[in-house]
Amino acid sequence: MTTATLLRQITDYAHRADPYPLYAQLRATPVAPQENGHFLVGTYREIMQLLHDPRISSDLRNRTRREADPPTGEEAAGVPPGLIKLDPPDHDEIRRLFMSHFGPPDSPRRVETLGEELPGIVTSLIDGLAGRSRVDIVDDLAYPFPVTVVCRLLGVPPEDEPRFHVWADAIVASIDPGPEKDPGARRQAEQQARVDMAGYIGGLMADRRGAPREDMLSGLANEDLSHRSIEPMELVTNSVLLFIAGHETTVNLITNGMLTLLRNPGVLERLRADPAAMPQAVEELLRFEPPIHMLPQRTPLTDVEVAGVVIPEGAPLTLVLASGNRDPGRFRDPDRFDPWRPDNQHLGFGSGIHSCFGAPLARLEAQLALTELIRRLDNPRLVQDPPEYRSNPILRGPRHLLVTHDGIRP
Repeated sequence: MTTATLLRQITDYAHRADPYPLYAQLRATPVAPQENGHFLVGTYREIMQLLHDPRISSDLRNRTRREADPPTGEEAAGVPPGLIKLDPPDHDEIRRLFMSHFGPPDSPRRVETLGEELPGIVTSLIDGLAGRSRVDIVDDLAYPFPVTVVCRLLGVPPEDEPRFHVWADAIVASIDPGPEKDPGARRQAEQQARVDMAGYIGGLMADRRGAPREDMLSGLANEDLSHRSIEPMELVTNSVLLFIAGHETTVNLITNGMLTLLRNPGVLERLRADPAAMPQAVEELLRFEPPIHMLPQRTPLTDVEVAGVVIPEGAPLTLVLASGNRDPGRFRDPDRFDPWRPDNQHLGFGSGIHSCFGAPLARLEAQLALTELIRRLDNPRLVQDPPEYRSNPILRGPRHLLVTHDGIRP
C-alpha cells in the first residue's frame, strides 16, 4: 500500500496494538506526503532536526488552512492556548515562569519534597490490592497515582482530588473516543470539564493570592505580572495543561512499562533482583514503548526541505517520535528491549523548546511504580496479550492491563 495512506493506517484502531511495522514503512521514505495534505516524518535525524528548527511552528494559527473538525481543547472552551501551542517569545516567557515554580534553580525543593511523598502513595495503592488475584494496572495504580501526585504538586486539597478524577475522565474521553460514544456529547463534556477545572484552579489561586502555601499554584498566584506580557488567565490555562499532560503521559509510561516487563520475564527478574537498574530501564521504556507516539501540531512557517522533500509553508506536519525511537540508523537492534542499552538519547519526552519540563517527576513516578509492582506482585501474569488499547493513536497505551498474581508481598 502507498505511503500516502500511512497516516490513515496509523490512526486506524486495527493497528493500535502494533503500529511499528507501519513506522518501518515510514522510515523508508523518510518524509511521507499524505493523501489529506499532511506530511509525516519518521526518522530520528530528521525529527530531531525539525524539533530544533525555528521555522517549525507549534501554533495552529499559522496553518494555511484549518482542520475541518470542530474545535477542541482550549479553543473550544474559549480560553487562551497552552504553551505547547505557542511559539517564542510567548512560549518562552510562560515556560520560564512555570519552570521557576516547578523545580531548580528557583524552587529546588519542590519536586524533591514531592518525591519523598511518592513511596507512601504507591504503597497505599498496592496495599489496596490485597485479597484480589486479578488487578487492572491502569485503574488500580497507573491512573490514580499520577492524579494524586499532580494534585499535590499544584496544591489541591486532598478532599477535592476526586473532582480532578472526574474532570480527567471527561477530558481523556474527548481525546480517546470510543466508537459507541456520541462525539457531540463527548465534546460538550470535555469543554465543561475544562471550564470547571479552570474555574476551580482560578479560585484556588485567588484564595492564595497574598496568603501563599508551599505549592505551585501559590507561587504562580503571587507572581508580579506587571512587567510580563502574561495574562492571569494564562496561568490558569497552563495549570490545567500541566495537570492533563503530567497525568496522561505518566499513565501510559507506567502501563506500557509494566506490559513490556511482563512480556520480558527474564528482564523483570533481573530488575527485581537489582532495583537500582530501574532508572536506566525507564529510559529504555521511553524509547521502546513511549507514552506519546506523535506530535501532530506542527506547521512550517516557510517552505522547508527535509531529506529532499519540500514541506510547504502552512502544511500540517506530524513528527512520529515512536518511529524515530526505533530508527536503526540511530539505535542498534532497535526492536529489542534492552534496559542496559549504553547510548539512549531517545525522543520519549521530545526535544527542543517544547521538551517536557515535567520529565524529572514522570521519571520518578515510573521508576517507583514499576519497582514496587514487580517487587510486591508475586508471579504476575498477563490475562490478555495484546491488551485492550486506548483509541488515541497519539497518547498510545492500554486502556486496561489485567494481571493475575499469587499474592501481595509485604
